[in-house]
Amino acid sequence: MKLNSKKSIIAFFVLLFVFLQTSFVFATSEKPELTSKAAILIDSKTEKILYAKNETEKMYPASTTKIMTAILTLENGKMNDIVTVSFDTVMSIPEGYSSAYLQVGEQLTVEQLLELLLVHSANDAANALAEYVGGSVPSFISMMNTKAHELGLLNTHFTNAFGMHDENHYTTTQDLAILMKYCIKNKTFRSLAGKASCAIPATNKYDVRKYPSTNELIIPDSPNYYSYLTCGKTGYTKQAGECLVSCAYQDNLELICVVLGGPTVMIDGISPRFSETKALYEYGYHNYSIQPLWDIQDSIIQIEVPNASKDTKILDLLPNTTVHALLENSVNKDSLDFSVNLKDDIKAPIAQGEILGRVSYSVDGISYESDLIASHFVEESKLLFYLIGMGIVALILILLLIYFVFFHKKDENLCE
Repeated sequence: MKLNSKKSIIAFFVLLFVFLQTSFVFATSEKPELTSKAAILIDSKTEKILYAKNETEKMYPASTTKIMTAILTLENGKMNDIVTVSFDTVMSIPEGYSSAYLQVGEQLTVEQLLELLLVHSANDAANALAEYVGGSVPSFISMMNTKAHELGLLNTHFTNAFGMHDENHYTTTQDLAILMKYCIKNKTFRSLAGKASCAIPATNKYDVRKYPSTNELIIPDSPNYYSYLTCGKTGYTKQAGECLVSCAYQDNLELICVVLGGPTVMIDGISPRFSETKALYEYGYHNYSIQPLWDIQDSIIQIEVPNASKDTKILDLLPNTTVHALLENSVNKDSLDFSVNLKDDIKAPIAQGEILGRVSYSVDGISYESDLIASHFVEESKLLFYLIGMGIVALILILLLIYFVFFHKKDENLCE
């Protein structure tokens, strides 16, 4: 009886474990229901949208604005340059906005100010960098809007360098995702926006200062830690709500996620911008993956070479490279549309590996192409040479016969 009880208990826990595992998988395969007003999840390579909610609706970006401030600084400044904090830098920060409490006349390097900007989200650091790069804050704001236009951010407009609320300071989740895609190409941006904390050495006004990142997803000992996250930037104002722009990498797939307009009410002690960002990443990584469209040994098409020998005339055309694409896991690759363009007048002899055409697959409007090469050597048929040879022999015989008959009769006539 006791043995049966133990078996029952073990069976119960096994079933419970299987149920929980199954429930987890099912949950991640479904599109998350978000409380954030707008969100987007894209593949950083192709900009393919895996999830979207109000992605083109104009929203207030809050401190995610600092992504633009950072990239303009990196592209126009030098990390070791010394910046002296001005009176306007300090005094123009409204009460209630995040600050590193920089002092007028304090001197810091551009790199230190960028750390304060991206890790601690310091608005005074943003103004200091704006003055350093643009010569003045208004000039820098003009640079921000010019850059937005260059990147094709059609629904974005900036009025300040750090995200202070303004009716004319707006963007969309789609625009922020495109901006983030551009920024993560910069290794220094990736590094700074991926720091879990920063330490600013003593300056002429302060001793050493240490700050944790405002992005809890990147802090290892945080309950919100997400191990696949590589970098990100938070934002918050009363009007903008909770915001987060981030990037994650898993299994050769890099995704960018943006959530804007999240509620400020904690759910189980977790800010929705963190839990919903994690849910979106889990949805993406569970449902999509980088898969080969074809391997170099796959026969894309088989052709018959008209003037080839009997043993070599059937020819497989193979791609000369393996091409990968982002596909939904449920998609059957055999159902994908592809087209083949072959060279005109293909005939023997053909060398093994010779390029004879191209194959093109279309996946979500993106074209993936590869050259098509011959799988083996194609020998020219000897039958044609044989027939030509036989024809020549026959012609010679006919000419000899004609000659014999004609000249033989002529000789006979002469004898008479």
